[in-house]
Amino acid sequence: MPTRVCCCCSALRPRYKRLVDNIFPEDPKDGLVKADMEKLTFYAVSAPEKLDRIGAYLAERLSRDVVRHRSGYVLIAMEALDQLLMACHSQSIKPFVESFLHMVAKLLESGEPKLQVLGTNSFVKFANIEEDTPSYHRRYDFFVSRFSAMCHSCHSDPEIRTEAPFSHPHRIRIAGIRGIQGVVRKTVNDELRATIWEPQHMDKIVPSLLFNMQKIEEIDSRIGPPSSPSAADKEENPAVLAENCFRELLGRATFGNMNNAVRPVFAHLDHHKLWDPNEFAVHCFKIIMYSIQAQYSHHVIQEILGHLDACKKDSPRVRAGIIQVLLEAVAIAAKGSIGPTVLEVFNTLLKHLRLSVEFEASDSHKGSLGSVNLNSKDNDEKIVQNAIIQTIGFFGSNLPDYQRSEIMMFIMGKVPVFGTSTHTLDISQLGDLGTRRIQIMLLRSLLMVTSGYKAKTIVTALPASFLDPLLSSSLMEDYELRQLVLEVMHNLMDRHDNRAKLRGIRIIPDVADLKIKREKICRQDTSFMKKNGQQLYRHIYLGCKEEDNVQKNYELLYTSLALMTIELANEEVVIDLIRLAIALQDSAIINEDNLPVFHRCGIMALVAAYLNFVSQMIAVPAFCQHVSKVIETRTVEAPYFLPEHIFRDKCMIPKSLEKNEKNLYFLTNKIAESLGGSGYSVERLSVPYVPQVTDEDRLSRRKSIVDTVSIQVDILPSSIPSDDVVSNTEEITFEALKKAIDTSGMEEQEKEKRRLVIEKFQKAPFEEIAAQCESKANFLHDRLAQILELTIRPPPSPSGTLTITSGHAQYQSVPVYEMKFPDLCVY
Repeated sequence: MPTRVCCCCSALRPRYKRLVDNIFPEDPKDGLVKADMEKLTFYAVSAPEKLDRIGAYLAERLSRDVVRHRSGYVLIAMEALDQLLMACHSQSIKPFVESFLHMVAKLLESGEPKLQVLGTNSFVKFANIEEDTPSYHRRYDFFVSRFSAMCHSCHSDPEIRTEAPFSHPHRIRIAGIRGIQGVVRKTVNDELRATIWEPQHMDKIVPSLLFNMQKIEEIDSRIGPPSSPSAADKEENPAVLAENCFRELLGRATFGNMNNAVRPVFAHLDHHKLWDPNEFAVHCFKIIMYSIQAQYSHHVIQEILGHLDACKKDSPRVRAGIIQVLLEAVAIAAKGSIGPTVLEVFNTLLKHLRLSVEFEASDSHKGSLGSVNLNSKDNDEKIVQNAIIQTIGFFGSNLPDYQRSEIMMFIMGKVPVFGTSTHTLDISQLGDLGTRRIQIMLLRSLLMVTSGYKAKTIVTALPASFLDPLLSSSLMEDYELRQLVLEVMHNLMDRHDNRAKLRGIRIIPDVADLKIKREKICRQDTSFMKKNGQQLYRHIYLGCKEEDNVQKNYELLYTSLALMTIELANEEVVIDLIRLAIALQDSAIINEDNLPVFHRCGIMALVAAYLNFVSQMIAVPAFCQHVSKVIETRTVEAPYFLPEHIFRDKCMIPKSLEKNEKNLYFLTNKIAESLGGSGYSVERLSVPYVPQVTDEDRLSRRKSIVDTVSIQVDILPSSIPSDDVVSNTEEITFEALKKAIDTSGMEEQEKEKRRLVIEKFQKAPFEEIAAQCESKANFLHDRLAQILELTIRPPPSPSGTLTITSGHAQYQSVPVYEMKFPDLCVY
């Protein structure tokens, strides 16, 4: 019972004390005396300068009652405080608030859950009051610590902890969450709100909320922004209440304090090992990305990337979990603002892709040396790699076109090609198998980034700075790498979504049924083919002659030819593509590369499928008739030259291809005759196609076509004659060579030749000049490859002589200054 004083003493007490004493009844069960409470409230409003004394006196009484465990009077005192707070809104309330917070702290410090909940409820009411002026000295450190501790309450009675209705005063966790929510609301509206965002506070608040959010039985896996919880859920479910508070906290975060709110999330997920499985981690970061302001999304992505770097030595499943979280964050951020982090995202992911391949290669090496089975760890690394590729692809496919082009260049610059140092990825620790693995991973990433990319012109999609390294990769020995390069090219070349209609290599009875979409070739595309056409033809030609090709390689090469016909072919390009097809047929017949029978048949089938396609696309009846006739003949006499047969699972392949029947082959003269009758310029069809000689073959450990030609020039003393005779099919003697290089009348011939050349370059069409240059280049190639085998060595003295050798034959030495070849120029 409250202490009673005599009437004389009571009269001498200050009025505010008498008014406070009167609100307490004799029996606390009777509750607050409402009439006296109204008097106290009126007095406080009328004399606000007395509020601090009223508060101090109430705090004194409450402290005494808490120590003496008089819970009834504590309840009455807190009810009176609440009413005074709600009634008094003025600057004079500041001193009263200090007394109020002191009383709330006393309740929270008590060991009774009922009093803790009571103090929390009062604090929440106080937090909803908007004060006129900020408090420059008030701090809430104690309340943050206490409410966070309540969120982790493990009271022995579970009903007291969580299960009773909220009207029951003993729900410690819910009270703690509501208290944190009150602190957040109170501080973020204060001019000194930055104090709540300090790491020492966030390290308590965020884990407390996440701890309660983990209790959700079914984690929300929706793609879109999760819906707001209902009012009933907020009141009854601590997990939903914690999630709502977490959203509110993040929604109030600004540029300067965003990172402080996100970093404790990583610490919590690490401590509780929630990256594997990572459903809760994904759920948390979905909440974060949808709650923060869109312009701060890149901050979260940077934090995820930083944590991925910090965990680079953790288990593969942990890294895969972090990468999948990054994927979810990127999926949301890509729709808004991702700021300057685009290249940082790709650079970090590619770095971890290399690390994963390095770990995989290292583990495989250890497994090969010992008896430990490391297959499970290798599979885990593949999970990491697939997660990285999926993230790269999704991020890249959601970028605007100008940024996607930059990313394509960025990834292509990372692809290692043997023999070059242009790539920027460190592969020193990978070895050959690891390098091949990283090549495949990077090209798969590039394939996903280019998926769905639609450029208006092919120059935009395949600039020279991108096309050259991409085609260099197409010459690598591994068939899977070549497949990926072709698929990347298809993504960029197919601007009208025709690729699905061309899937599979087959003889199409009626191309019109495919309903191919195409537009008139623009000027930029025509210029692109004039500049890069020969380069594209060369890589298709060499790609067809690889010994490790499988069916998919031939299918993709066929699709490449068909897409070039649809997207880039004018009359000149059509002729070039037909020349290329005939050259492939000739290479399969002659078989200079000693290809197996299956590969020769595959090339023949590819040529048949393409010529059937292009003949119907240009719709020249005589050309279509010739192609159809050859296909019909093959169907009866040589079905292994058709794709439907050779690419069957169990097809009969002949042991050799010795047939030399012209009716089985597409003939150049027949094609030229048919196209010439329809107005095509067919002069260049008579010039056999030979790929350009470049240095690209050496970049990928392939045998260069230049290796078929060896030039040897020995400078020998003129006193050493050689009378050896050539024992080849054609005898070449010194007299024959001397006749071939007769110098009589050479000066006049040289002058006339120069005049004709100058006149031709001034007046002749460019196409004619290009065709003649190519014809001479082909002739040079044939002469060097079939007749001479020469090696050039520097002369020891100016008076040396030239010895020409071919095979084991040696020809008469001739003074160097007398050697002149009218039709063979060696630079």
